[in-house]
Amino acid sequence: MAASIHGQWSSRWAFILAATGSAVGLGNIWRFPYMVGENGGGAFVLVYLVCVAVIGIPIMMAEVLLGRRGRMSPIQTMGALARIEGTSPSWSLIGWMGMLAGFLILSYYSVIAGWTVAYVFRSASGGLDLITKDGAGAMFGALVSDPEKLLAWHTIFMVMTVIVSARGVQHGLEKAVRFLMPALFILLLVLVGYAMNAGDFARGVEFMFHADFSKITAGAVLDAMGQAFFSLSLGMGAIMMYGSYLPQDSSISTTTATIALADTAVAVLAGLAIFPIVFAFGLEVNAGPSLIFQTLPIAFGQMPGGAFFGTLFFVLLVFAAWTSAISLLEPAVAWLVEKRGWTRIMAAAWAGIVAWALGIVTLLSFSSWDFSFHFFGSQKSNGLFTIFEILTNNIMLPLGGILIAVFAGWKMASAHTREELAIGNDFGYALWVTLTRFVAPALVFLIFLNLFGVLDWLLG
Repeated sequence: MAASIHGQWSSRWAFILAATGSAVGLGNIWRFPYMVGENGGGAFVLVYLVCVAVIGIPIMMAEVLLGRRGRMSPIQTMGALARIEGTSPSWSLIGWMGMLAGFLILSYYSVIAGWTVAYVFRSASGGLDLITKDGAGAMFGALVSDPEKLLAWHTIFMVMTVIVSARGVQHGLEKAVRFLMPALFILLLVLVGYAMNAGDFARGVEFMFHADFSKITAGAVLDAMGQAFFSLSLGMGAIMMYGSYLPQDSSISTTTATIALADTAVAVLAGLAIFPIVFAFGLEVNAGPSLIFQTLPIAFGQMPGGAFFGTLFFVLLVFAAWTSAISLLEPAVAWLVEKRGWTRIMAAAWAGIVAWALGIVTLLSFSSWDFSFHFFGSQKSNGLFTIFEILTNNIMLPLGGILIAVFAGWKMASAHTREELAIGNDFGYALWVTLTRFVAPALVFLIFLNLFGVLDWLLG
């Protein structure tokens, strides 16, 4: 098909950088280390890598395939492909669900990213110097319970995202990731080097790569599957949208494998930067979500050069969040341009305003709109923010991943998938078909059941 009306990446390398930027986010640098910490270290990492190979890569190949085949926004792409393949137009719901999920994620992702922007300034100004455990908790609590400060940081981050999106594919998205992704890797390597000198690096490496399978439970395996799926940005329309800008002569299989490798490398490097510091200062390796915002500031506040390297770390988080946020906004922007005939600047501005307004719901959920509720037997807090998070991460993304795999594996003609994938040998194509039709959907379905506690009920 012809190139997308929205533009095209200038090269395969530009697509790799952009898609890696979409995949690399707070989930890699914030979520992955604490998941490793909570699930016993090296054995979890090994299971995670296997899941990336058998779930992440096949579904990402399918999503990129669909995007390049349709060359439009996810909604328009799925509608067009359903007509071409002679199947139900209801398959366009994949596009609607992905775009909506990405939009909802962006609304609260921007608030969380605003925390990272705030911590850049706190660290750079010496606010973390000699900070105690109680002081770190008080600082974080004061930030998230102050709606006015959260609104300011949320607004700054959303404006940053809209500006890049409004400039278009090559002049906005591509230029941003060409700078941000190499900078992100350099910052990570600098921080790993710092951890080698200032932290207990040997213990950190042992924790991450020594596989003690006695610590692996069924729940840990399912957590690894979920982390592999979510860390690659699958099922939210972003990868499909970016795939629509991929030149026709670029190999989907090799580019997808490169993206998955780079995404995994960032997660592993983040662990190597964080765990040696945590061990060196006797902090809790299984501190959970507070690891970044309440635990690490204590270490940065105590170590030589901590203000400088703490600032670098939070700048790294901002870069990771920014590249992901840009990709989350893109499907909505492209759809508005296609359906409404708006200019890209107008579409980016209005999409950003709506996501920003939804983000206000999230930031108020940490203060005046906070309430607790029960979700399948567990107590949840932070009200509407947690509801948005459960709706997207626990329902819409796994379901979107299954449907993408089913459509590409079962509904598309083999001739069409072969043409797009252009895998040079029959074994490689047959392996992709097997993983996409059977293995990946089955495993994602298990994740889906686990998130709702169904497996615990069945096994209990």
